[in-house]
Amino acid sequence: MSIPFRTVALVGRYQSDGVAGTLAEIAAFLRERSVSVVVEEDTAAAIGRTDLEHATVDEIGRHADLAIAVGGDGTMLGLARHLARYDVPLVGINHGRLGFVTDIPLEQWRDALGPILEGHYTSEERTQLTIRVLRGPDEVWNQVAMNDVVVSRSSRAGMIELQVHVDGVYMYNQRADGLIVATPTGSTAYALSANGPILHPRLAGLVLVPVAPQALSNRPIALPDDARIHITVVEGREPRVAGDMQVFSDLQVGDDIIVERGPHRARFLHPPGYSFFGTLRSKLNWHELPILSRN
Repeated sequence: MSIPFRTVALVGRYQSDGVAGTLAEIAAFLRERSVSVVVEEDTAAAIGRTDLEHATVDEIGRHADLAIAVGGDGTMLGLARHLARYDVPLVGINHGRLGFVTDIPLEQWRDALGPILEGHYTSEERTQLTIRVLRGPDEVWNQVAMNDVVVSRSSRAGMIELQVHVDGVYMYNQRADGLIVATPTGSTAYALSANGPILHPRLAGLVLVPVAPQALSNRPIALPDDARIHITVVEGREPRVAGDMQVFSDLQVGDDIIVERGPHRARFLHPPGYSFFGTLRSKLNWHELPILSRN
């Protein structure tokens, strides 16, 4: 079902060459269709377009009907972490490299945005995780993540040992370089490089992936997305936890990391013809075999 996109927000990875020009073109494209345009304030300042209406991310969440991220997956996921609570849908235009969630190629943004503005799109909800670090009775850090939660050693230290409970039931002690808890969105990120499985976005699950485990018998495991994952740092020098590999916190031995499904889901919009499998073929260079004639 279509929704009226009266106000559209633009957010860009302004460190990338050419983003300023692309954002200006998209703004003009939207205005030609009588759509009000607002630019995230840091983006507007960085590209030198303070003449355009600008707003904080929270103001965008309260007033925008749609947000368009121009950049890589990090730009899209960072925006999704903030806007999920406001239920503002997002569209991703890939101005980066790989781009699993910024699925619209840069050269095709006009062809993709036109139908979306007319109400022709598919909508997809993506799970968000909450992370809490407990040090004794005190909560010392909390964050949300769209991709993954990674508990790991520092680059200068050896392995760490982690104890894992799921829904209050002991699972195992893991000696490894780290442990990843990934959503379906994050299953194509760090978890994939650690030999984890790809989860379809509609799958209500999480995946627990050890990073370079000491025991070769340790393998990734899929869990229901309503599981409560409790990780305790048993041993290790300079351990840390990260959300989406963008926000970090130092840990101490004995710290507890609680990972749970968040209360909000991000909503991504895709243009007509979008296919998750097509994205995988394109980004992972899967081969496409020709259909052989039976005649």
